[in-house]
Amino acid sequence: MIQHARRLLLSLGMASAMALGAAVPSALAQAPYFQLVPQNSSKYASIVVDAKSGEVLYASRADSPRYPASITKVMTLYLAFEALASGKIQLDDPVLFSPRAAAQSPTKLGVRAGDSITVSEAMQGMVTRSANDAAVALAEKLGGTEQRFATLMTLRAQELGMVNSHFANASGLPDSRQITTARDIAILSRAVMRDYPQYYRLFSTKDFQFRGQSIRNHNGLLYRMDGVDGLKTGFINASGFNLAVSAVRDNRRLIAVVMGGPTTATRDKIAEGLLLTGFDVMTRRANGEQITVAQNFFEPPALAAAPTPSMAQGDSDAGMRIVMASSTPPTRTSKIQIVEPKTVPKLNGKEKAQAGGRWTVQVGTFKNRSDAREQLSIVEKKYGKHFDDARALAEKDEGKFRARFAGMSEADAKDACKALKAKKQPCLVMAPSRG
Repeated sequence: MIQHARRLLLSLGMASAMALGAAVPSALAQAPYFQLVPQNSSKYASIVVDAKSGEVLYASRADSPRYPASITKVMTLYLAFEALASGKIQLDDPVLFSPRAAAQSPTKLGVRAGDSITVSEAMQGMVTRSANDAAVALAEKLGGTEQRFATLMTLRAQELGMVNSHFANASGLPDSRQITTARDIAILSRAVMRDYPQYYRLFSTKDFQFRGQSIRNHNGLLYRMDGVDGLKTGFINASGFNLAVSAVRDNRRLIAVVMGGPTTATRDKIAEGLLLTGFDVMTRRANGEQITVAQNFFEPPALAAAPTPSMAQGDSDAGMRIVMASSTPPTRTSKIQIVEPKTVPKLNGKEKAQAGGRWTVQVGTFKNRSDAREQLSIVEKKYGKHFDDARALAEKDEGKFRARFAGMSEADAKDACKALKAKKQPCLVMAPSRG
């Protein structure tokens, strides 16, 4: 694979900056590597990201909706890491298996209803065997019910910048509502290693000893590609074979996501080729070459015309293109909380003066002002047309910082909140205070 990747790069002859959209010589379409990619597949998507900077080195259909399958468990584990870091749970705490958790379809650890394992064992079972029963049991421990936990998953995903993701369960078992993209999975992968480096090493677990069993990790690249230390595989019939993988070489870390592979072996080879080529590009850049990864570098022309799944309303990556852009997630994990109507605080004096006693839209509650301002900036950037005449406020109220848009009419406030909720963004309409 190394020779194939380097041969492809060298054949491009890109010693100086290459114009975006430049075509690859048609002869390259016959190279062995291209034959690995599923032609005319409506499931395939991929992306390669520099983990440090967030730069997208290469993307194909990266924003097209896909089923995550068991890569979902990375999001489940992210919330578990968050609970560990905050002291809400401990690694040796028991995780009780309800009848519902125990009844999950394979793959699973096979723990009986009423029995329990530790948080550490549940997480290791999810990483190695991709245990669905452990995922549901852990979700119920953290969220009370899997449904409530899935809502928390979606909210946290939105906070991280995964704007095209929605979660309906904690395991990744088939559900038409469970949607993500290759780009969103790359954002999640980067967030895990950025926010919880102390727990990220869990994804490099090759073997898990559990009740007399030796459970081998499903991620085959952990065993055969130098530098690979995570993350997660996934498969359901609707998704094809998925993989989020990260590797480090020469102090450089890349993240590759491949979705919709036709087989495990093909998916792994594609991911390996993407990583090898990405590392080659970064090495040559370090040596002074100004190069990019070209359009159609990895896929044959037939793939460019492939349709998207019926679940999609459209495909922003149709036909494929070069993507060279910074997509850095927030520098810290924000702490948006859902504010129930019964606990909605009244506008303080300053806000009432600024808002003129009119309607307000609240888009998050935070522990510090900088996170509240960051959320306001994100919302303004994505939904600015709904807040043209509003005032953005990040004010402290009852010990929390509320991110709000004040000075809106009732109709505009409700329309804005409706638009945000349609994208699974937290939002609350607040009537003028009479106090």
